[in-house]
Amino acid sequence: MIIIDMHVHSTYSDGTCTPAQIARLAKRQGLFMAALTDHDTTSGLASFAAACADEHIAGLCGIELSAEAPYTLHILGYRITPGSPQMEERLCYIRRCRQERNLKICEKLRGMGMDVSVEEAEKYSGGEVVARPHIARLLIDKGYVSDISEAFTKYLARGGAAYVPRVRLSAEECISLVRSAGGLAVLAHPHQTGLDEEALSALTARLKEAGLWGIEAIYGSNSPEMTYRHLELARRFGLFATAGSDFHGGNKPGISVGIPVSDDFLPWARLGIR
Repeated sequence: MIIIDMHVHSTYSDGTCTPAQIARLAKRQGLFMAALTDHDTTSGLASFAAACADEHIAGLCGIELSAEAPYTLHILGYRITPGSPQMEERLCYIRRCRQERNLKICEKLRGMGMDVSVEEAEKYSGGEVVARPHIARLLIDKGYVSDISEAFTKYLARGGAAYVPRVRLSAEECISLVRSAGGLAVLAHPHQTGLDEEALSALTARLKEAGLWGIEAIYGSNSPEMTYRHLELARRFGLFATAGSDFHGGNKPGISVGIPVSDDFLPWARLGIR
């Protein structure tokens, strides 16, 4: 058995650990390989790769993209080449849309009597992406909520008083962008879609037609039954199963890095890992 983690977030998006801290943590936890998959940015990948080399663990360059759907639909990309022109152009567009959304969220919060601004939320971000967890941290520090869960439930999550939907790319474009950067596209945490078995199968078939390579079948918060269903889904469609914790540091308490898998769990050479 080896320990890997193919779904980790840093301060460059909405995690609380820097890429170097993640590499050191992965080393302490005995990981063979870790993948940095920040939301909508590749900016942390260079420092992550360097830190992984220093710690003598395999570091995989990744990303996580949110796709347009009436449910949660995320696409992970692995083995991508940072700086790919087509991907970077679209990531800039996505981040601009995120910033517009953040402005609207803060405007709504101020309308409810809360003294908050995007500029203040930016201080909690270590990179280009300012996301809802940063606004949640601001609300906590200003005493408007007691923790991140309350911030999302009351204000920031879908159905919350300050929720604002954001612009997303189609799942097909997300997959195309990953492939344009030389990467392999994977359906993240399929349970979070909330789809029943038939609908999830239909989605998987559609995404495979668009070039999907794998399914995140082993996920940090999965029950054994979920993991079994998703492993079967991957097998049925001829897709590779992947494993990730979705580690965010302090922004998702209780989740640690590392998932044990068999030595031959994935074709490591295909992922650029020796």
